[in-house]
Order: sequence, then structure tokens, then C-alpha cells
Amino acid sequence: MTQLNERREAEYASRVAILLVGAYAAAQMLSDIASLKIASIAGFAVDAGTFIYPITFTLRDLIHKRLGKKAARTTILLAAVVNLFMAGYLALVSGLPSDPGWDAAIPGVSLASAFSVILAPAWIIVFASIAAEVLSELVDTEVYSVWTKKMGSKLQWTRVLISNAASVPLDSLVFSWLAFGTSMPPEAVWQIFWFNVLVKGAVTMLSLPGIYLVKQGSTE
Repeated sequence: MTQLNERREAEYASRVAILLVGAYAAAQMLSDIASLKIASIAGFAVDAGTFIYPITFTLRDLIHKRLGKKAARTTILLAAVVNLFMAGYLALVSGLPSDPGWDAAIPGVSLASAFSVILAPAWIIVFASIAAEVLSELVDTEVYSVWTKKMGSKLQWTRVLISNAASVPLDSLVFSWLAFGTSMPPEAVWQIFWFNVLVKGAVTMLSLPGIYLVKQGSTE
């Protein structure tokens, strides 16, 4: 019976690890792709990745809780490499010759040009996004670790609140100014920053109960 329970626990741990790391990497990729569009919401300029990216902070917290600090750091760096590879691959694909039939499939529209314009990476945005993600998520990791050691298993939702309170403004500040500081008016950049902070703060508040979705695992 003990061996059966141990096997079930090992299977549970593997499934949880796969789900958390996969979801984190997917959310990072989707937010980076969506960030290629600057939308206007209620008069604010905002990169469209803002609406999904905040989820990564809570996913990082769940990875930290279940798999430990080292696993959280590894996942952050892995996602950065994946996003950099994605950008490079999209650049490569954009430069390939297009099939004439596909290019002219929609009358009056060059699909090849549209693909390149939309998905060929603006490298300044790519690097700004990755720099902001890595820096803010590593800070999130350290704050989460310190707070967890201080609080133990009490009030686990405060782990998400405190760590995100440190990482969200940092992420928004680094990304906004690195990505758009030289190409957009300062007031527009600050709009992007503040909208990012507001949206990510709202998602943080909604995601607080999510920390209880997984069991406590490794702390290393």
C-alpha cells in the first residue's frame, strides 16, 4: 500500500510539474507575441500582451511552491531562451520565399508582407520583453523566498501579493522604457507603464487564491 501511495504521489508530482512549467512557458510566449500590438483601451496606450502576462507571476509562485526556488529560476531562464528562439525562428520564416498561390490567396492583400510586418520581430521589443521578464521574475523569486521563510505556511496568499508588489512595477518600468522609450512620446510610454501596472495589479488580486492549487513541495 505504501509503494502504491508513493507511486501515485510521484505521478501527481510529475503531472503538476509538467502543467505548471508548460503553462508558464506558453503564457510567456503568448504575451510576447501579443505585445507586438499596441492597443488603445479607455484612452490608454497598452501593449496587448498585458492581459495575459500577469498570469506568469502567479504561475511562477506555484512553481516555486511546488518545485522549489531552483526550479523556479530554471523555468524563468528556460522561458527566456524559448522566447528568444521563437523570435529568431519567426524572423527566419519571414525571410523565406513565399508560395505565389498562398501570397495572393486574399485579393488585394499580400500575405507575405502582412506576415512579415506583423510577426517578424522588432528586436528592441524582444530584448526589452525578455530583459523585463527575467529581471522581474528573478526579483519575484527572491521576495517570495524571503517572505515564505518569514511567514511559513501562514497566509500563503500574501506570498503572491508581496512578491508581485515588487516585481510588477519593475517589469512594467523596464519593458515600457526599453521597448518604447526611443520611439514613442514620454507621455505614451508612461501610459503603457501605468496601464500595465493597473492590469497586472488587478490580475494579482484575482489570482491570490491560486497559490492554494498545489501542495507544498521542495523549498530548494
